[in-house]
Parts: sequence; C-alpha cells; structure tokens
Amino acid sequence: MPRARSVVLAATAALLVKRAVRRRVQAAPLWPLPALEEPISGRGRRAPTVVRRVVVTARTSPAEGVVLLRLEGTRLPPWEPGAHLDLVLPSGLVRTYSLCGDPAEAGVYTVAARLVADGRGGSREVHERLRTGTEIEIRGPRNRFPLVDAPAYVFVAGGIGITPLLPMLRAVRAAGARWRLLYCGRSRATMPFLDELEGAGDVTVAPEDEAGLPDLALLDGLPPETAVYVCGPDGLMDAVAQRLPQGRPLHLERFTPATPAPGDAFEAELRRSGRTVTVAAGQSLLAAVRAELPHVPYSCEQGFCGTCRQPVLAGEVDHRDELLTEEERRDSMLLCVSRCRGGRLVLDL
Repeated sequence: MPRARSVVLAATAALLVKRAVRRRVQAAPLWPLPALEEPISGRGRRAPTVVRRVVVTARTSPAEGVVLLRLEGTRLPPWEPGAHLDLVLPSGLVRTYSLCGDPAEAGVYTVAARLVADGRGGSREVHERLRTGTEIEIRGPRNRFPLVDAPAYVFVAGGIGITPLLPMLRAVRAAGARWRLLYCGRSRATMPFLDELEGAGDVTVAPEDEAGLPDLALLDGLPPETAVYVCGPDGLMDAVAQRLPQGRPLHLERFTPATPAPGDAFEAELRRSGRTVTVAAGQSLLAAVRAELPHVPYSCEQGFCGTCRQPVLAGEVDHRDELLTEEERRDSMLLCVSRCRGGRLVLDL
C-alpha cells in the first residue's frame, strides 16, 4: 500500500509539472521570434540576430511606382532617423529599406519601395505580394546613416532617396535648426512625399522633365559646420561629392553598391571543409564558394543584408560592403562583394 501511494503521488507531481510548463508555453509571447544565430568571428563565436514578425496593416501609393507599407508588431526596437530595415520576403529574398515614418510611434515601422522593373525581383515581390494582412519577418533596424548634431544642414535627395532623409527633415525642423533641401526626380508624379515637403520650408523641387539636371549651387560656399546629406542614384551622389571641396565631410547612403573596382584573382581556403577554391578576377567569392558548398546562405548579393557573412581566419580582406562596422570587419566579411587584398584568404567554412 505505501508503494502504491508513492506511485500515485509521483504521477500527480509529474502531471502538475507538465501543466505548469504548458501554461508557461501558452503564455509566452509570439513576438519576437527566438534569435537566429550567425557566425561573427573566426573563433566560432556566435551571436543572436533577432528576427521579428510584423503585419502589413496599411498600404498606399505616395507616387507612381512607389508603395508605402505600414508594418506593425510587438516589442519593436526604437530607431532614429537614417535607420534601415531588412524585409525577409515570402520567397526568402532579403531586401533593405530605409525607415521613413515617425520614430516616436511605438510598434510601427514604415518603409517605401520603388518598383524596379528590370531589377532582380525583390521590389516586384514587395509590390505584388505584400498586401494588407500579410505577415513577414524583419531584421533590424540598423543605422549606418545617423543624423549628426549640427547648427545647419543641406539635404540632397534623388527620387526614392528621400526616404531616409524624411525623418531627418522632421527632426531638424522640430529642433529649430537651419536647413535646405534639394529634391530631384524624373517627374513630380514619381517623387513621393511631395505633398508633405512642398511649403514645409526651404525646399527646392527639381523634376528633371521640368528643370533638366539639378543645379547644385546650394553646395557652394557652405560654412564648414553645415552638415551635408545626400541619398539617391550614384550619379547624383558622385556629382555632390565632386562639387564639395576635397576633404569636406559628406554623409551619404547608397541603395545600390558603388561600381566595384576590378579585382585580381585569389585563393580562398575553406578550412573546415578541407577545400581551396580559386576566385577569378571577374567572379565573386560567394559564387566560387557556393560552387563547392551550395548550402552557404546568401540573398541580396549587393553587400547590404549580411546573409552571406562568414568568419575570416587569415588574410587581408578588401571590404566592399555597406553593412559591417569596423569592429565586425576585423574577423568577418560578406562573401558577395568583398575580396582579398593579397593572394589568399582562409575562411571558417
């Protein structure tokens, strides 16, 4: 009898524990999702990259070929003007977009995407598949384009390049700082947020079909303490850089990588796999590695999303990405755009 009673007590205790665990699981929040792990160093350390889920709660079109998405979720990290967000699209593609909403609005991210008809499919998927009610994953936000403290600002935007500058303009207006904006585009119909910007202050709108190439005279003779920000097509950003005195600080963000300089061929040892690949002068390291190791992940192939980041054990890297910090570049690289400065790299692959 005592033995039978002890068996009953043990079974009861096990049932109570099981119910308690079930209650804790049911009460656990759905968002954010558990962190995914990605390699961050040649010594095999791993750090969490948080992936969260959001829902498209509103979708509008602020200009021809542009879609504006309102994304809502729980416990979304705060952000500051200049930050960008990775969208993990339903197909698995990862695309990066600047946040253009209000940083003070908790639980909401807003992004705008222009349709690139001859692109690689990411913008088309955003336009065709992200509808109200669609749930997607996001990574970030990150900020490689922060707004610095300055007494005065000059902003130059080209088309969809207005998106990271829009929260900056709102911030400097609220702070009472002096500022000017030159907003360029193909036509007024293709330039988003014109209704908010025109009449908001010292704004020059320069559609190419009306005014031709933009006049950059506002950059001449600027006081050294004036901060200059530009975002848009490569041609516009290069023109701004050439107009400013040599050595003058310039804050810029590219939506596409700068045209890469020609690279020499090199070898990459894949240490854990026991293989060595030769990377031709016109070939990406990612392509050479995936020919041997097809499982190596990638997405944007432009140095923005970080999916193909891998640890570097030895060798000097020619970093060409738009993502990694200087500290991160000490022992890792993005395979899609970066190369070797010497003849050989050793990767922890």
